[in-house]
Amino acid sequence: MKYLSRPEELILLAVWNLKEEAYGVNIRGFIKELTGRYWSVGSVYVPLDRLEDKGFLRSFRSDPTPERGGKSRRYYDMTKSGLEQLEEIRKIYQSVWKDMPEIAAK
Repeated sequence: MKYLSRPEELILLAVWNLKEEAYGVNIRGFIKELTGRYWSVGSVYVPLDRLEDKGFLRSFRSDPTPERGGKSRRYYDMTKSGLEQLEEIRKIYQSVWKDMPEIAAK
């Protein structure tokens, strides 16, 4: 198994959740909303490239759009390997966290 960094894991989960709307700006917004923290452009696009290099994502360009000044968007889609990676991560976390009691904030 190729282990992922936490940002890579969050980005894979964002792509999974966003489905057909998984492109850079939406992915970044989803992760910001999820974590409540600022994510720089590079902190999203560099892991996206790594995940594609690892075979967990594939990307494609949309048709140019007038609202983007004729530029296309780069969309991301999960591969079978990416889905298998997420399932493996889920199994690991379920195993590790199964006996952990709820921790109440004081």
